[in-house]
Amino acid sequence: MALMITQDCTECDACAPVCPNEAITKGTPYVIDALKCTECVGAEDEPQCKLVCPADCIPENPDFKESNEELLAKYAQLHT
Repeated sequence: MALMITQDCTECDACAPVCPNEAITKGTPYVIDALKCTECVGAEDEPQCKLVCPADCIPENPDFKESNEELLAKYAQLHT
């Protein structure tokens, strides 16, 4: 499942640099591209953006339900 950023985002820019897929872009609030977000599957043990977010505003995106295998395949496709 891809992640999303809610309106509680403080635009601190902590999340974008830690995204291994470059899925996060500046905005009001910041935006996670669901087609690039793998919840860090394939790169890290847990979503890095959620670890660094001081506002705790990065939940799962209910519109993009994907299995671990699908997220891993997406990561592999993004990094080939």
